[in-house]
This record gives sequence, structure tokens and C-alpha cells, in this order.
Amino acid sequence: MPVVFGEERKAVQYSIDSLSTYVNIFLFLTLVNALLSRFAVVKSPVELAPGVSGLYFAVSFMIVFALWYGIWGALSAYLGCMVGAGILASMPLKLNIIWSFADLWQVLIPLAAFAYFKADIGLKTKRDFLVFLVFGVFINNFVGALWGSYTLFLDGMITWAEFFTAFEGWFLGNIVVAIVLIPFLLRYITPYIKQTKSYVDNFSS
Repeated sequence: MPVVFGEERKAVQYSIDSLSTYVNIFLFLTLVNALLSRFAVVKSPVELAPGVSGLYFAVSFMIVFALWYGIWGALSAYLGCMVGAGILASMPLKLNIIWSFADLWQVLIPLAAFAYFKADIGLKTKRDFLVFLVFGVFINNFVGALWGSYTLFLDGMITWAEFFTAFEGWFLGNIVVAIVLIPFLLRYITPYIKQTKSYVDNFSS
């Protein structure tokens, strides 16, 4: 019986340590995403709408973080966007809470797709790359751009005419940065991430 209690104690301690590790990862990624979001908005070559960057390179890292760290990476994308592109851009809090879901959809969709199709995030095969293109470049960014632009329109931050400009710039800009950055990060950095204890396979470890 003491042996059983000892094993249970070890299991509990392991769970606590594991949770602590992922909470720390979540907080760190949130900070990184917030800084990347803010920098992308401030340095945007074109101001499409409040908080919207013409080349939102932060989304590439958010997607990669979600594929590496599962739900922790996905939630950090939402909160990082809320802080970096919302709060620091003086966006009204009520709008910001809803608007920031755009970044959550942009990372959750590829995360769910890679899990559902059992694709390798290291993009080892043409099938893996196809899953990435469909769900990590086009569908997710279409949904995110539509959600973000439309919530800005509904709140009166942009006009109906500006909605189309914001949506087009958001969608096309995200496609560019996703295709340029994500394949490199997934192909060459993922093998090292998978060797760490912090790596999360699919949504949670």
C-alpha cells in the first residue's frame, strides 16, 4: 500500500509540474505574440483598419506556436492579439474581446485539421503540405479576415466600403506571410521542438 501511495504522489507531482510548465509556456507565448502583434500593426506598410496590419507576420508565429504547443499556443494567440493589436491600439474592450477571436480561428483551424487528418506538422509529405495550404493558409485566414473585418464594421469602426478593403488586405497579407514563414519554421525547427518535453501533440499532451 505505501508503494501505491508513493506512486500516486509521484503522479500528482508530475501533473502539477507539467501544468506549471505549460502555464509558463502559455504566459511566455502570450507575451511574444503580443509584442509581435503590436510590432506588425505599428510597422504595417498599409493601415487597413484599426489594429489591422497589411502584413501581419505575427500570425505565422501564432500558427506555428499552436501546432507546437496545442491549446496553450492557440489561447496565447487570442490573448496576444487582444493585448498587442487591441489594447495597445486603444481598441474598445467590448469590441476587442470579440474581434480577437479572429486570431484564435486562424490558429485553431490548422491545429484541428492536422489532428483530424493525422498530418505531420513537419510537412514531410505532399499530403502534409496540402493540409497546411488548405487549412493553414487559405481557409483559416479567410475566416479570420472575415470575422475581424466584419466585427469592425458591425461596431462602426469602419464603413461597408472599408470592410472590403480591410478584408482583402487582411486575407492576402496573411497568405503572403504564412507561405513565406511557416513552411520554413515547421520543416526545420519542428524536429528540435519535438525532442523537448514541452511539445504538445495535437491539442494537449
